[in-house]
Amino acid sequence: MVEIGTEDFFWERVRTLPRPGEENTLAFYDHRLGAIFTNPRLMLIPLDDHLVHRGDGVFEALRFEDGAIYQLDEHIHRLARSAQAINLAFPVSAAELNALVRQVCLASGASAGNALIFLGRGPGGFTLDTRECPSPSLYIVAKRFACKSEAFWEKGVSAVRTRIPAKQGWMSKIKSVNYLPNVLMKMDAVEQGADYPLCFDEEGFLAEGSTENAVLVDHEGFFVVPELKNALTGTTLARAMHLAQQFTPAITRPVPEEELYACREIILLGTSIDAVSVVRYNGRVIGDGQPGPVSRRLRALLVADRRAHAHPLACT
Repeated sequence: MVEIGTEDFFWERVRTLPRPGEENTLAFYDHRLGAIFTNPRLMLIPLDDHLVHRGDGVFEALRFEDGAIYQLDEHIHRLARSAQAINLAFPVSAAELNALVRQVCLASGASAGNALIFLGRGPGGFTLDTRECPSPSLYIVAKRFACKSEAFWEKGVSAVRTRIPAKQGWMSKIKSVNYLPNVLMKMDAVEQGADYPLCFDEEGFLAEGSTENAVLVDHEGFFVVPELKNALTGTTLARAMHLAQQFTPAITRPVPEEELYACREIILLGTSIDAVSVVRYNGRVIGDGQPGPVSRRLRALLVADRRAHAHPLACT
C-alpha cells in the first residue's frame, strides 16, 4: 500500500529527493508566493495549473552575461503578443516584469546564464474551461548557461529534414509552452544521427528548426530568409536581418528543399547559438563543407551587438 503522507512528510521528501539538473537552476520567482528563491528543490508548479496539463501558456528564453541582459524588451513584447493571441493577461505590468527578470538574474549570482519566463493560465482545475483559473501564473527562472566551445562554430553542424511537419500557420506564431512537435523534431534528428532538424510546410517549403530559425546564402550570394508562414520569427533572426544589411543583400521568399543542396551556406540562428553554419544536410556536404563567410561575419556582428546593446541588470 502507498503511504498517505503528512505535510511534514511531503516537505521532507521534497528537500531530500534527488533533483536532476538542479545544479543548473540558480534562482526562480513564483508570482503566487511573491518572492525569489535560490533552492531549486522548492521550484514546484501546481499540477492543476493549465500551463502543465493543457500546455495553456506562453514563454520566452533570454540570455544574460557580464551583468547585462540582451533584448529584454523585445522578448517581453513578443511574450505579450503570444499572450494576447490566446487571451491571456499578464499578472504584472510589462515594466514590472522587466524589473522582475533583472532581479532574478541578479539573485542567481552568475556572470552568465539564461532567463526563462513562463506565463500560464494558472491553477484552478483540470478541465479545458479557462474560467476555472481565477489568476494567471508567472514563473521566472535563471539557469546556468551551457557554454559551447569555439569548435562548435569552427566545425559547423549537421542537419536533416525531420519527419515531423511544421506547425500550423497561426500556431507557429505563438511561442506557447506546447513544444511537443519541437521535442519530436529534436528526437527525430538525434535518431537520424544529426545535430539539428529542419521542418517544412505542407507545400514543401523550409519553415524552421526545433528552436532555431534557418536562413541561407543562395548560389547568387543573396541572404535568403524563408517566408516564415509556418515559423516563429526569432528575436535573433530579426536582429540578424538588420545586421546583415550592412554587407549583403537580403530577400524573403519561399525556399524549397532542393535549393538547400545547391546554396552556398545554410545558417541557423538562435539565442544560445547566435549564428552557426550547417555544413552537412541530409548527409550531403553544403558549400565546401566548412563554415561560410556570411555565417562567420554574422556571428561576429551578433556578439558585438549583444555586448553593445545589452542593458544592465541592475536598474539605476
